[in-house]
Amino acid sequence: MLKIEHPFHGAVLNRRHGRQTKTGLTIQVTGTAPLRHRVAVNGVEAPCSCGRFATDITLTEKFTDIVAVSTGAAGNLEHRVRVVWDKFSKPRYRFSIDDNSFFLRDIAKNKYPSLFDCHYLDILRTLNRKHGAKFVLNCYYTTGADFSVPEFPTTYRGEWKDNANWLKLSFHAYANDPDRPYQYASAEKLARDYDLVAGEIMRFAGEDTWSAPTVIHWGMVQQGALPVLRQRGVKVLSGFFKWGDRYDVNYWLDDLRCEHLSNHDALMDFTQDIVYSKVDIVCNNTPVANVAPTLEPLTKDPNTAEIMDLFTHEQYFWPFYVNFVKDHAERLDAAIGFVTEKGYEPVFFHEGFLGGQDWPA
Repeated sequence: MLKIEHPFHGAVLNRRHGRQTKTGLTIQVTGTAPLRHRVAVNGVEAPCSCGRFATDITLTEKFTDIVAVSTGAAGNLEHRVRVVWDKFSKPRYRFSIDDNSFFLRDIAKNKYPSLFDCHYLDILRTLNRKHGAKFVLNCYYTTGADFSVPEFPTTYRGEWKDNANWLKLSFHAYANDPDRPYQYASAEKLARDYDLVAGEIMRFAGEDTWSAPTVIHWGMVQQGALPVLRQRGVKVLSGFFKWGDRYDVNYWLDDLRCEHLSNHDALMDFTQDIVYSKVDIVCNNTPVANVAPTLEPLTKDPNTAEIMDLFTHEQYFWPFYVNFVKDHAERLDAAIGFVTEKGYEPVFFHEGFLGGQDWPA
């Protein structure tokens, strides 16, 4: 059987994966071929021994089709993969916070003079001032019977705009319950909820504060519903892809791609025109003492070292929440401090390519 084993179809490759110059990234292509077959990769003969081939090629464009052809007595076989060269890549991190609704209710009910009189937003502003951190808050339409987003006033539009360079709001779901609301939902349901939340954020915070989402509640969306997200500007979706001993929180990706994402930063889905990113840490589940040991190994592996996808949930900041985490702010500080000291820059995934500079259009 002829098969390109490396790189993987949809691989996002950067300077850590080969020898990069101003004009190209030279990578190794390896795979298997039938015995006694001759193999060529992109038209150049690839040395083949004992059913395995390996050769170098140079990527010069954002997207490259890698085509292996083997020739034997019975004819030709072909296998092709497509990869992405993240030419302008840099060490970077993003911070996404899920399940946001309590802070909107708190501000609306208390009518604070400033957004940052809300202790939650004040914590995030402190982290921004200390580390330069940027945050995307993924929001619900309603917390239930006691508050819905249309109740939030337009009073703070100027303050939202003044802080939009580091603080963004986005869609997450209609509500916290039920769990996995879009796992079996129609595209129409997803689009309707998305537009409700997006419309309200635009109303009370303005266009500068809006961000296309990168995490849909529970990370589960029907593949057939993804086009409604892409049509609305979604370019990246984050998930776990491998949760414990099973493939889950994965937007219904097949097991093969989930396995790849379990030990790589990102993977391009050319059919959907969406990049998947693997969450590297969930701060509400990670005590301060475990933050560095969780992230440090990722910085040593070229497949996971370039992009840090940091993540947590809003509810753990609130003392009234049954699972309140008293040192939640310290956990974020530890994670952001770690990546900052390692030279990672804060980004928004929806800007450029995974938060980095993209190729010219």
